[in-house]
Amino acid sequence: MTLDSQIGIGVYTTTHKGIGGRIRDSPEDFKVTEVLSEAAQKMISAGGSYAVYVLKKQGIDTNHALSDLRRHNGVRLKALGLKDASAVTVQFVCSTSTGKAMQNYSSARYSVEHVGDAKRPLSKGDMVANRFAVRIKDSGDVSSFSEYDKILNFYGYQRFGSKRPITHLVGRAIIHRDFEKAVDILSTLDGQSQELDYEKRLELLPKWMDIERAVLNKMIQSGDALLSLRAAPISMRRFYVHAYQSYIFNCTLSLAFSDGVDLFSVQDGDVCFDSHGKIGKYLKGLDQRLAVPFVGYAYYKKTRFARYISQILHQEEVAPGDFFIKEMDEASSEGGFRQAAVECKDCSVRGDVAEFTLSRGSFATMVLREMIKPANPVAAGF
Repeated sequence: MTLDSQIGIGVYTTTHKGIGGRIRDSPEDFKVTEVLSEAAQKMISAGGSYAVYVLKKQGIDTNHALSDLRRHNGVRLKALGLKDASAVTVQFVCSTSTGKAMQNYSSARYSVEHVGDAKRPLSKGDMVANRFAVRIKDSGDVSSFSEYDKILNFYGYQRFGSKRPITHLVGRAIIHRDFEKAVDILSTLDGQSQELDYEKRLELLPKWMDIERAVLNKMIQSGDALLSLRAAPISMRRFYVHAYQSYIFNCTLSLAFSDGVDLFSVQDGDVCFDSHGKIGKYLKGLDQRLAVPFVGYAYYKKTRFARYISQILHQEEVAPGDFFIKEMDEASSEGGFRQAAVECKDCSVRGDVAEFTLSRGSFATMVLREMIKPANPVAAGF
């Protein structure tokens, strides 16, 4: 089974044959900068009681950078989006309580600089886009690709784990209330069940897999799988369920596109996003973009995607109501909608570097996948 099929991606949507090449030979080859809304920028300029910082990092993901900062400075900050370790990233983080801003801080892998104060804590909605600059090495002509408006808004490899795509499998086990299986998947390097006791698995897990080790340690101590999963941060428990929802979404796009559904335009009866990102029904004459259901316990069935989603849920042996998790209420998810196609702006090429801006939540790797058409995504740096 290919990596793409493991995470629900079954199609390419552009006709370009692919330029080949690879990305991320080093973090400097993949640069990401968050873009705040104009309203958020004005709010920070006006001042307030909640400190806002710019976090610059490479070689460490957002969660671990903020955890390390909390250990060294005792300051708890929240991010507007998660950025992985294999990139040079610039993002906004803010305090969740009022008080004096901490001093600027830097370490070998990240730095935090105070850039202003806001009247309220920043939220995810304040970050409207990400600007990317990606070097594609040993490729064909990067400028030959022009189909930026024909790319589906799949969840990218990093949502599932490129080298170890298991986050959605953990989420699936949680939705099935098979908490022991969820621990089992987390605690083995290949994501498959192994005939090893938990103590032996702990010996084999590398130190950097700190979340998995925490879950496994709790399992060894308690023998209670549900309690052990709660050794993972609440953000990760939610992330596992969200990854499974992302897999279902990817499968939905793949099935619909393969069946000839036009996912790049809107029509009567569609649910859409307007130019401000607000959800609503299709209205002729407005600038709207097609929205596809993101299945949760409040799943809205009355769309042209219902039969594809029904087929997927039947195969997965789950129902929308299963996403209300009484046993782990903090990970319950009502679902919602996600844009069907990538909205790619300000696209340009400088030599072997592609630059473009994507709206919040879209994955640059899905644009690059269509450009490169990699035979082996992991070998190509995805």
